[in-house]
Amino acid sequence: MTVTLVVIRHAKSDWSVALDDRDRPLAPRGRRQAPETGRWMAEHCPPVDLAIVSAATRTRQTWALIAEELTDEADVRESESAYTFDGRDLLERIRSIPTTVDTAALVGHNPAVEELVETLTGEWVPMPTSAIAVIELDGWADAGEEEGRLVAAGRPADDAWHVRA
Repeated sequence: MTVTLVVIRHAKSDWSVALDDRDRPLAPRGRRQAPETGRWMAEHCPPVDLAIVSAATRTRQTWALIAEELTDEADVRESESAYTFDGRDLLERIRSIPTTVDTAALVGHNPAVEELVETLTGEWVPMPTSAIAVIELDGWADAGEEEGRLVAAGRPADDAWHVRA
């Protein structure tokens, strides 16, 4: 059975505030970017069953703005393990997704999301803020052991695509 993973890098964060990295909010540009990502997902992706969202403020805000554009409500799990900059950590999180989930979204950080996409597909794609990569996998538990298929990758906010299905 094929499953779909939508890897999302958080939208542009606000570096003008003196806060810890974890607490940095979205910038005005990020608040404009994220809904575009959500609209693209609503049109091109299957309904998301599970959203795994890093515990950082900017990732939670990104998902909230994306989710407002989606017609189906996903089970949202805030994840400490997704607050990482290492793709191997994200791979372990992906491998733990229940088999009952057909489509999952992961909202995280660079360079971890770029590393994850490359591990899963064998292709490196840039993941600027609010970019997505849609990947089809043979299953969750063995993700990364066999090459997944990169269906689409780019940033909907400026219609910049590296791959388009």
